[in-house]
Amino acid sequence: MNQPNLVIATITLARNATEEKLLIESLTQLARLNIQVFITDGGSSGSFLQFLRSVPHFFLSTAQVKGVWAQAKNSLLEASQADSDFILYTEPDKLLFFTQFLPTFITQPLHKEHTGVILASRSESGFATFPAFQQMSERAINNCCKEIIKLACDYTYGPFILNKKAVPYLHRVQEDIGWGFRPYLFGIARRLTLSIESYEGDFTCPDEQTTDSATERIYRMRQLSQNIQGLVLSTSVSVD
Repeated sequence: MNQPNLVIATITLARNATEEKLLIESLTQLARLNIQVFITDGGSSGSFLQFLRSVPHFFLSTAQVKGVWAQAKNSLLEASQADSDFILYTEPDKLLFFTQFLPTFITQPLHKEHTGVILASRSESGFATFPAFQQMSERAINNCCKEIIKLACDYTYGPFILNKKAVPYLHRVQEDIGWGFRPYLFGIARRLTLSIESYEGDFTCPDEQTTDSATERIYRMRQLSQNIQGLVLSTSVSVD
């Protein structure tokens, strides 16, 4: 499959053999779409980097950056240099999404002049399969996004298609906003008077992500804080 007006941006970090195996399996599915993928890695093993370099339409950044914000920013900026008008941003571990939903998701109509963001959003039944604390924190994020963007949907599943007109505004963020880069871009697209749309599916929780420990709950609190930070920032930066 080839989408001439769309490229993909993602970030990777395989911290152990289990994660490396999972990411290779997921990214192998992504590679089958035959779409350019711009990747910023945060310090994975040599064998994993060799895999990334072995895929002809994968472009592994030479930037030496670590962390969600730094890696995502770099991948999006590099992807925006391609000829395509739209970028699909996704985390790299979405095996089920890549296999069952992505081929349909990327056929959504894209209009350079007014399409801003198309979100892959969980249905209520899909959302309910995730850990309870994660549901609570992500409902809070979704409600805050609804307040600013004026669309009720799930903003927190992960993959989204972005009009690259919003990408230069990443340069206007001076602090590390972590996962807040996502609602920041959604808010910027809204302020650019571009449309925000939702593509809903029964995206369920992978078995390896069902853990609900004290450490995981703190991580979700940090994500909540970062998302609110990014969303609020999108309301105050100058938009030309």
